[in-house]
Amino acid sequence: MPPTARVIDADADPAPAAPTLKHVLVLLNARAGTLLDRGGEEVRKLVERELGKEGRTLDVHLLSGKNLLRAIRGSGRGEHDTVIVGGGDGSVSLAVTSLDGSDKTLGILPLGTLNLLAHDIGMPMELEAALSALDEAQPATVDLATLNGKLFHTISGMGFFSQMARAREAARKLKLWRFFAVALAAFYAIRRSGRMELDITIDGTSHSYSAFAALVSVNRFTGPGWRRARLDEGLLEIHIAEDRGALALLKAGADMVTDNWRDNPGIVSLSGRTITVTRHNRSRSWVSTDGELDREKMPLDYKINPAALRLLMPPRAST
Repeated sequence: MPPTARVIDADADPAPAAPTLKHVLVLLNARAGTLLDRGGEEVRKLVERELGKEGRTLDVHLLSGKNLLRAIRGSGRGEHDTVIVGGGDGSVSLAVTSLDGSDKTLGILPLGTLNLLAHDIGMPMELEAALSALDEAQPATVDLATLNGKLFHTISGMGFFSQMARAREAARKLKLWRFFAVALAAFYAIRRSGRMELDITIDGTSHSYSAFAALVSVNRFTGPGWRRARLDEGLLEIHIAEDRGALALLKAGADMVTDNWRDNPGIVSLSGRTITVTRHNRSRSWVSTDGELDREKMPLDYKINPAALRLLMPPRAST
């Protein structure tokens, strides 16, 4: 059984927590699209106006390149109680790692393309609304996971699923061209994805699959679409797209986009606290983890890390 944990629901107001947002460090990626479109200084002033409330110390830095990386890596030190990162998934992932072992709280100002974790916790994607949500947010503890000892916050996988996850996010923005875009993305994903022979061990129980993809999520996708309704289940979930032919794979891709994937017999989902993935005849494999592609050493060793991060959770959106 998974460890008992407080429910962190992305659609609910978080319970009161210890005081935070007293001394806030804000690190803005000067190369993020929003800052390039609106101007870095304009965004900096907006952040200072929206978050610089009475009784709160606010340090806002507009950085790029190595200076941004250096600042995020050092954000686990200092007198500030909260670190707000304005950027994409890469900046958020680095902040998660950098704050590990500290008592600081992470806040996310989504300025990237996919914004995986920001979407799951219900952060608005529009700048002013996101700043308003951060101003009212409360900290809560959420789970992280490790892949071969390295922390990640949302998803990690190889093959077709990682291609289609990106296609789905892009398609949501295209409206009328949605299904055409997804069909095209699925075609290219199939061309790029080869058949894999996988041995998967979950909490000591072994399984074998011929598959086009395997995707591991930190906690289960029990919310609408590919959202996690809980961020503190203390579980991993692996999703395997079995090799049942090209037409079945196209159907799996379509079901992923239309949120019918749980009923697709070609997609197997299993959960546990430790997952090991071995790929036959491969010592390394390309793996996409929270949007970052790396060549990882096999086997892939996944472990859940319960209550590992203090995260600012926005108030529930009005309906």
